[in-house]
Amino acid sequence: MSELLDAQACERLSIDEVHDLYRRHVSRSQVSLIGAFGFGRELVDHAEGAWITLRDGRRVLDFTGGVGVLSHGHNHPRILAARERFARRRAMEVHKNFLSPYVAALAHNLAALLPGDLDIAYFPNSGAEAVEGAVKLAYKYHGGRRGTILHTDISFHGKLLGAGSLTASPEVHFPYPRLPGTDHFAFDDLDSFELALDRHRTREGSDVYAVVLEPFSASAVRECSEEFLRAVRRRCDELDIVLVFDEVFTGWGRTGTLFHFMRHPGLIPDVVTMSKSFGGGKASISGYVAREPLFRRAYDNLADATLHSTTYYGFGEETVTALEAVAIAVEDDYPARARHIGERLGQGLAKLADTHSTLVAATTGRGGLHGVFLNAAPTRLDRLVRLLPASFARDPQLRAKLVTGAVVGALYRDHDVLTYFGSNHGLPLIVAPPLIVEDREIDLFLAALDSVLDKGAARLVAAFVKERASA
Repeated sequence: MSELLDAQACERLSIDEVHDLYRRHVSRSQVSLIGAFGFGRELVDHAEGAWITLRDGRRVLDFTGGVGVLSHGHNHPRILAARERFARRRAMEVHKNFLSPYVAALAHNLAALLPGDLDIAYFPNSGAEAVEGAVKLAYKYHGGRRGTILHTDISFHGKLLGAGSLTASPEVHFPYPRLPGTDHFAFDDLDSFELALDRHRTREGSDVYAVVLEPFSASAVRECSEEFLRAVRRRCDELDIVLVFDEVFTGWGRTGTLFHFMRHPGLIPDVVTMSKSFGGGKASISGYVAREPLFRRAYDNLADATLHSTTYYGFGEETVTALEAVAIAVEDDYPARARHIGERLGQGLAKLADTHSTLVAATTGRGGLHGVFLNAAPTRLDRLVRLLPASFARDPQLRAKLVTGAVVGALYRDHDVLTYFGSNHGLPLIVAPPLIVEDREIDLFLAALDSVLDKGAARLVAAFVKERASA
């Protein structure tokens, strides 16, 4: 048997040893994919706030926000303290036979913060699990008598079989088995939504049991209009359809209100899902919160009380971490922080779009979540594209991936700024810093992006391809 590695041994592994272990025991393709960028060939020593420190001492400005997980930044001191206190007390972690005061308190706090009768909460571990829990709740609410669920044409709700059935992002391209009865409509398009409802009319009214919708699509950086959201809410009320708002990414202040839908007073979904920064950057926890009548009718009887459950429901350290993460978001007014970030970023990105109009096709966003859409059509890229393997050439998003990936690579290689690009249609460069980011760090990012864009698409892609070839 091979020697077993402990945590201290992990901290001594070189990047070549990590690559080797990944190739043998995790995924060779992950090494090839991530290794194409500079950050895939380096290891992290520690991280704090908006900064990552590499083993060689380089400091990297993290403008990914952990892909939504790190609104609180890396290793927030209050989050660390809450977890350390829990550990020192040797508190009970998880047990199916005891009720948890942490679960009770967390559910209470969510009910106090969310509008209307969004009062009943359940806490699984990932965003996709929260979505699937919401879908199961909607199906059970209708007693299995309806068979259709609607989502949008740019939706991203997760990659499990159930949540993946409701995900229309090209990132999930393999034809896995799907939930029966899924159908879609165009994002923020009321006529398309009405046509989808018409396709599933019955004598009794509708066969649709749920509509799952992102009020703000984090992966496409698009938001639904207030008119559209209110019309969807009205039609769901008329047809007794469960309306689920997926705020896995946008919850806890990211777009300038505690949840994105809360910018519209009186607009209340039947279920809202959350995850990502809900765990303060340390805990793997998600949640769905349902309106009380919906939950009571679906599950609140002795026969069905445990019909939906997960292995780690009530995990103590996860829920106590979420309690502190929520408290920080409220007490430090993360929605206001996001609005300030949005004003400074929005102005800066608009100026860059004017300066680099040949390369920047558009910028969109709100609060602490913006997207930069790059022009991937320059004819000077044709020669570079022809040099790539045929397997790459078959990818319809190849040019967008090359251009945006080249910008991501140059920001990291030349300016020590970490970014990523969205997985949805259009593949925008995502600008989603932690909500604790400071003005000087925003300005540093904008200056770095200005310098990178100044190189032009052809030079950026040529450098990216060369870097990949030497990896």
